[in-house]
Amino acid sequence: MTVAGDAEACVSPLFHFSEDPAIRVFVPRPVRVAIDRGPDRAWLNDPLVWAIDAVHSRLYLFPRDCPRIVIWPTGETSPEDRRTWFGDVTGRAVAYVEEAWMDRIRSGTLHRYGMPPVTFEAIGEPGAWVSRRPVVPSGCDTLKDLPGAMAAEGLELRALPRLTPLAPVWRSTLQASGLRLRNAQDWVTPAGGPPRPYAVSDTEPAPQRQRRL
Repeated sequence: MTVAGDAEACVSPLFHFSEDPAIRVFVPRPVRVAIDRGPDRAWLNDPLVWAIDAVHSRLYLFPRDCPRIVIWPTGETSPEDRRTWFGDVTGRAVAYVEEAWMDRIRSGTLHRYGMPPVTFEAIGEPGAWVSRRPVVPSGCDTLKDLPGAMAAEGLELRALPRLTPLAPVWRSTLQASGLRLRNAQDWVTPAGGPPRPYAVSDTEPAPQRQRRL
């Protein structure tokens, strides 16, 4: 599918979340921590601008480096898995974080940039879009109450001493998204879990953090 075709198919607003309040232009940058998605998708480690659609924006209502696992049921989720993993959840999704991150979540501030969809293409991951060209944001609003923003999106926030007990969720029929898990205590990526990072370079820009021109 062409970039233009993808943009036409994107009926949801696109956003980019940042701790930087003054980004004028998002410039494509390579990721600092490369992710092993297989040879056919290795291009996703190349210089890109990333955005998330409105439905999945709840995945990014966290301090940038906060490790988290977000799970939610789909039409294919079995009744048993729903009871086991989602039985007492009242929201549309539940996010698990480490207890050590709760103070930073409560005190954190994020800036949500609107991203014009014209140059973006879908990559086949929930809500994720990328642009190979620079992007001028269409606007920006500031989120000063991250737990409140999560609640408004139907995301229930829960804290655990460690995230490791949640590794089996990737063997369930729920949708699971794991972000910044390289920062989680004692985390070992399970079989079938989120893609593994395979290279780290302190000299490259951090993933999804774009610089101003």
